[in-house]
Amino acid sequence: MELPVTRLVGMIHAAALPGTPRHSLPLEKIVTRAVDEALQLADAGFEMLLLENMHDVPYLRRKVGPEIVSAMTIIAIAIRKATKLPLGIQILAGANCEAMAVAMAADCAFIRAEGFVFSHVADEGLMNGDAAELLRYRKQIGADSISIYTDIKKKHSSHAITADLTLGETAKAAAFFCSDGVIVTGSSTGDPTSVKDLEEVRRAVDIPVIVGSGTTPENLPQAWPHTDLFVVGSTIKVDGKWHNPVDPARARTIVEVARRLAKNGTAQQT
Repeated sequence: MELPVTRLVGMIHAAALPGTPRHSLPLEKIVTRAVDEALQLADAGFEMLLLENMHDVPYLRRKVGPEIVSAMTIIAIAIRKATKLPLGIQILAGANCEAMAVAMAADCAFIRAEGFVFSHVADEGLMNGDAAELLRYRKQIGADSISIYTDIKKKHSSHAITADLTLGETAKAAAFFCSDGVIVTGSSTGDPTSVKDLEEVRRAVDIPVIVGSGTTPENLPQAWPHTDLFVVGSTIKVDGKWHNPVDPARARTIVEVARRLAKNGTAQQT
């Protein structure tokens, strides 16, 4: 998959889906909201999108019901009809095979997968690596064209189990297990990703390095030389809060910074 010039991936947080504790909206309205946000991000200049069920708290561990898969598929297809931008899928928490199924049905470009290699203790409990299962499932359904971008030592998790492994070593393991790109994050949603961590991962692997949290117009220039993609969520929402609607002005601002960086080929903001 060709990476975008701006390197920006706009996050769409679908409203709480049917069957989850915070569900309140008819599915039709959930779809409409997601499509509206996709169009706003496209209009702002984003070149890739990522759909996630982040409002479905508290999350199930690894497996979600058919109602979630069905709803995410309907939303993804609607977004794909509204815009031709490459779309990715993430289904929390760690429901990577389900995300792959949605991506296949909706003709998406990639999925974001957590818990790909090693084990960690997430909010939802112990999560073991699923690379072998996930890649075999992708092969089984004929979805080899769908990239798998994988979180390493991901946010909202304890990594005491793998404390003897560096971030670079974890990235190497993900690459060895056929990850299409590794995602580096801060400690939680909206927290900036350490440039030092990005430098370490960049030295360790030859696959794309992706920032998964905390990107803002202010810190984008510092991370730019070390990063192939930036998943952008909180900073493009009203008041910079992930759970709020998209703020078109904030979305345009970070796109403008990315375009200048791409044009100048430098990490210095002008």
